[in-house]
Amino acid sequence: MCSPVFAVPAFARKYGLPCSACHEAWPKLNNFGLVFRDNGYQLMNDRDAPIFQHPAYLPISFRATPQWHRESTNRVAVDMVPGDAKSGQSEAKITTSGFDLSGLDLWTAGTLANNISFQLLPSADATGAFHFESAWIRFDNLFKSRWVNVKVGKHELDTPISEKRFLTLTSNGGFYHLYHSTPIASDINSFGGIGNNQLGAELMGHSQNSYTRYAVSVLSSNDGQPGLPTNRTYDVYGNFSQAFEVPHLGVQRVGGFGYSGRSPTYYLTSGGQPIPGTGRGDQSFYRAGAYGIWYAGKFDVSTLYMHGKDNVLLGTGTPANQLDTLPDGAQAPVWNGAFVEAHFTYSPQLVLVGRYETIRVSQQALPVGTELSNGVALTNNFGNTDAWVAGFRYYPIMTSRAGLAYHMEYANVRTTGAAAVSGRDVRSSSVLLGFDFVF
Repeated sequence: MCSPVFAVPAFARKYGLPCSACHEAWPKLNNFGLVFRDNGYQLMNDRDAPIFQHPAYLPISFRATPQWHRESTNRVAVDMVPGDAKSGQSEAKITTSGFDLSGLDLWTAGTLANNISFQLLPSADATGAFHFESAWIRFDNLFKSRWVNVKVGKHELDTPISEKRFLTLTSNGGFYHLYHSTPIASDINSFGGIGNNQLGAELMGHSQNSYTRYAVSVLSSNDGQPGLPTNRTYDVYGNFSQAFEVPHLGVQRVGGFGYSGRSPTYYLTSGGQPIPGTGRGDQSFYRAGAYGIWYAGKFDVSTLYMHGKDNVLLGTGTPANQLDTLPDGAQAPVWNGAFVEAHFTYSPQLVLVGRYETIRVSQQALPVGTELSNGVALTNNFGNTDAWVAGFRYYPIMTSRAGLAYHMEYANVRTTGAAAVSGRDVRSSSVLLGFDFVF
């Protein structure tokens, strides 16, 4: 499933600017677009406030991607006799292809008044089932300082390299695997990753040109799900970056980020069923890393490293009120990962993109050699992931009214030891040809 991505030609209509003023290739922002977003979707002139806008203007954009795609996964567990769950299981390669829809993003954002901005993104899957991907209000330039801006609601974390504005869309390539990585051997951490939008409050500040930026968020420990489904604890996320210009090359940016949280290990129950919001036995986890975004004319490269660790109870799926069931030799799972993503902007209408990711587990939650549920012994490299994606986007239309991109992409992912029956490596691949349009 493709992640919602953000681009608003409505802003271009509002200010009379071309889309390229804010985007290198929509929805990817350039530095001017970053400053515009950091200022709360304001250019800091008299056209910012709604009272000065034409009554017919509505800051709304619609986005969808009709497409043809092919999905393939090897070593999928299947019943030896279809329809007979008792017949035992074997493995088979499953491949599907055909025409499809991406769903719909209904994106609106702007200002309610001077220095009060908002964003609302109801997003539907291909069946039409809606949820709120994003919904927040922000109070900008408090105390007349660009260093104090407060956002409240469901929002994208100030991630160093945005998963919501990147240029890949397939099931295997449409997200950063590293952002969502968790050891797959019995880990029960409810946190879905720093790529997910979260519910909470953000304090953010920036210099006039956004070369220097910081953001700190206090978040409910529910992975952005409404209704407080897990517990009553809070997580903290922070990001700091510094940009600098290199003559003849462009603006470079480096920074660091960290996420610290707690996740429940068991729930109160009624009739044997967990009661939402009653998470107990909270245990800690964290993610931390550093990154750089490098430009050289038409060529740019994003590099990121991340280190992750979950508490041993989370990693082994052990309730905190049943410590006697903690397996002998259990320890906190630890992993490291990195990705390199490159773009070549051949022209404003044609962008080539490629990315490679690697995730390596440095410490398994269970002792190496432990027999897993499929009877296969746990290995040192169990859960290691290698993923790569390549493609291009061609923009025949880029106006202040609408945008159209022809998108072609191939993605491939290998996960070590993930086959449910044999414990061998699992490979998945995606091919997509589609028309990504926004109005």
